[in-house]
Amino acid sequence: MRMDLIQPFLNAADAVLSEALGSPTQIEAVAMDEQVYQRAGLAALILIEGELQGRVILDIDEATAQKMTTAVVSTTAPSEAEVRDSVCEIANMIIGNAVTLLNNDGFRFRVHPPAIHAGSEGLAGARDTEALVMRFQTSCGPVTMNVAMRYAAKEQPEPVGQASR
Repeated sequence: MRMDLIQPFLNAADAVLSEALGSPTQIEAVAMDEQVYQRAGLAALILIEGELQGRVILDIDEATAQKMTTAVVSTTAPSEAEVRDSVCEIANMIIGNAVTLLNNDGFRFRVHPPAIHAGSEGLAGARDTEALVMRFQTSCGPVTMNVAMRYAAKEQPEPVGQASR
């Protein structure tokens, strides 16, 4: 996996989480993962298509998501819907910042809106795509971001003078 595709997501997550929560974050762990992704809490899934393809998952355990929503929305007892919406909104802000950086580097792609990944069966990536899993420690608790990105496969033109079979 190329770090030039991942670094914008890492920088964006650090900046957005720090700003939204009003306190610095710390990166606890970074690891490569080739396994099927299994969510641990509330997971916002963002799909990316185009010159870059892949997905980003922001996964936050229930207690941390509650605390983050309380901090961001300024309410003492957020509803389940408010918690889900705030997890998606934080994911959206992270992706927006990362996409801006990648667009500035000339990449063109489409980003789907964040959606809660509720399945327990996990997500499999493409055979040639591994994921980078980053764990951030915030003032509200741990946040995990799983990024699986790759360059889109380009179709090879047929050599001149050779017929298709």
